[in-house]
Amino acid sequence: MPARRRCLSCGCALPSGTLRSMRRPRGSTPSPRACEGPERRAPRIMKKPTLVNHPPTVELPAGNRPLVAPIYQTVKFEFDTLEDTERYLRGERPGFFYTRASNPTTRQLEQLLAQLQGREECLVTASGVAAISHTLLTLTRQGDHIICFVETYNPSRYLIRRLLGRFGVTHTMLSIEDLAGVERVFAAQPTRLVFFESPTNPVTKIADIGSLTRLARAAGALAVMDNTFAGFHQHGDYDVDVFVHSLTKYASGTGDVMGGAVIARAELIRPMRTDFGALGGTLDPHAAFLILRGLKTYFVRYQAQSASAARIAQHLAAHPAVARVHYPGLPGHPQHALAARQMRDFGTIVSFELKGGGPAVRRFADTLELFALAASLGSTESLVVTPQMMGARELSAEQLRISAITEGTVRLSIGLEDPDDLLEDLSRALGAA
Repeated sequence: MPARRRCLSCGCALPSGTLRSMRRPRGSTPSPRACEGPERRAPRIMKKPTLVNHPPTVELPAGNRPLVAPIYQTVKFEFDTLEDTERYLRGERPGFFYTRASNPTTRQLEQLLAQLQGREECLVTASGVAAISHTLLTLTRQGDHIICFVETYNPSRYLIRRLLGRFGVTHTMLSIEDLAGVERVFAAQPTRLVFFESPTNPVTKIADIGSLTRLARAAGALAVMDNTFAGFHQHGDYDVDVFVHSLTKYASGTGDVMGGAVIARAELIRPMRTDFGALGGTLDPHAAFLILRGLKTYFVRYQAQSASAARIAQHLAAHPAVARVHYPGLPGHPQHALAARQMRDFGTIVSFELKGGGPAVRRFADTLELFALAASLGSTESLVVTPQMMGARELSAEQLRISAITEGTVRLSIGLEDPDDLLEDLSRALGAA
């Protein structure tokens, strides 16, 4: 006699010879078990083409839960009744409706990131640039003015200068070190927000966050900070209104998934979430799961990579082929004291200038074996970026001088390789340069 098939959840016997759906009928009372049992309600008999589109539902019994949260890899969510659906759409009951707007997996990531950065709310996006663009598009309107900085990440500069400019948003671009200029601009015209990052990309200048936020607050402007380089465990105690992050970097840590985050108080995130469904920069639930997994090792990775970066910066500073090292952890960095006040870790990015200029950079990059010639940062493998990859071509001669990017600039992102191996690789490449 063939064995009787059993419910996947509670183990009760199912009638043989039929295929049945364990899906609870719409409008019925929820059960704490996946199966309501044949003695309670006979499972519906369906033909196979119907069954594959209405498969059995397995729910965990009360008091039984997974150690790792499941991935809600679904676009749509349903409610038991039309009334429940309408109540959700009116904002009268919690739940999920469409993943473009929200999803349990992405929501778990949002709640974790908000707590890490020390703020009330978070909105995750499909990339770091999506987080920046969504923030600026939501917070500004025609006629607004923005203060930004030459040392800002190239896509952010493009967004502010080109895209927002098409919509009537003006900007003033200064050096991140020009606090007097920031004060003059705030005094000269109404300004909606100041957008900055620290450390800056690629030469790790340090923004005076306390001074910038005080000036913004006095002028009635918002302070928006790209905190990607510093990470989620730094700068949260400053009066920054909005933090944006690329989750592609340290949050993921493995260079195989993209994502972004906007972190702020609830009253600022609320209108961003309202607009989010129309702009469509949604993070896929599986990507959110991978980022959640990566965050479990975030602190040990960041601290280990920062320690290796400090060793490498010291080695470079003593090498005869190197003209200058940009690393805020070095006592010789012009803003080392400011960085030490603001940061717990000095980061994993080391930039430096080769005395031989552009030709030396080419020889250096082509000789490296352990450093991949690739964009991005924060992953477990070490990376090298040259001036041709830094997106400074649209800067004027004066702006290029302010940026401190030269033909001899090299940016290293330090990974999790053994630092002795990295130092050996760098020494060989510096010898060739």
